[in-house]
Amino acid sequence: MINILMEMFSYTFIVRAFIVGALVSICAALLGVSLVLKRYSMIGDGLSHVGFGSLALATALHTAPLTVAIPIVIAAAFLLLRLSENSKIKGDAAIALISTGSLAIGVVIISKTTGMNTDVCNYLFGNILAMAKADVYLSIALSVVVLVIFILFYNKLFVITFDETFAKASGIKTELYNMLIALLTALTIVLGMRMMGALLISSLIIFPALSSMRIFKKFGSVTICAAIVSILCFFIGVIISYLYATPTGASVVIINIIVFILFWLTENLRNSRTINKLRGENHG
Repeated sequence: MINILMEMFSYTFIVRAFIVGALVSICAALLGVSLVLKRYSMIGDGLSHVGFGSLALATALHTAPLTVAIPIVIAAAFLLLRLSENSKIKGDAAIALISTGSLAIGVVIISKTTGMNTDVCNYLFGNILAMAKADVYLSIALSVVVLVIFILFYNKLFVITFDETFAKASGIKTELYNMLIALLTALTIVLGMRMMGALLISSLIIFPALSSMRIFKKFGSVTICAAIVSILCFFIGVIISYLYATPTGASVVIINIIVFILFWLTENLRNSRTINKLRGENHG
């Protein structure tokens, strides 16, 4: 195993992929806990489709993908938040409206410019090993920004995640912090699309959070566990992808599924032991 890792890290593009992937995995996991608890998890899926459309537009305009995708996806995140809170078009309907529309626009743009070639597969399923140096540096910088903002406003995000009504009554500007969550999610989605693709990036947000919630119940413990699970699943997924020539994004998702099943079985085993213990005490 050590020889395999040394061989992998001898390639510069794999080292860059590990650095970017680890940072994006942490960002996705941390935000994923709040998004899942607030029932906003499908926003990630909707924004990824918007990201696909924006990347297609960047290709048509021959500009840097991230410089086009970031402002468009951020604007879409704010729009989704507004639609979910204030419009007659609620929640999943708003997400479906924007995501399918963006996906359709992206497909039309690509078919009329570069054609339906391998670039489309990279957009849909990701190819972190093909990231340019400029994208790598921008991804690292934005990931650090997301992590710093999350840490600075951790207490406020914790409060609005569990009880938004109480937070509003306490004088906390809940709309502002909901917009902050939307902003951080948009940035993470754009960064993660190069790694996981439009169709798989939402799994990076959902799975680590759901897995951690099977074992831990406190917000802090769930958040830390989700970050660790996300990084480990990414590393193992990349190694499997390297050894067996499988798509990186899909490999990471499969490892996340396996971890979720293991955590779910652990939860069930623990619950059954607790029930048996209580029954024994009652009989005693």
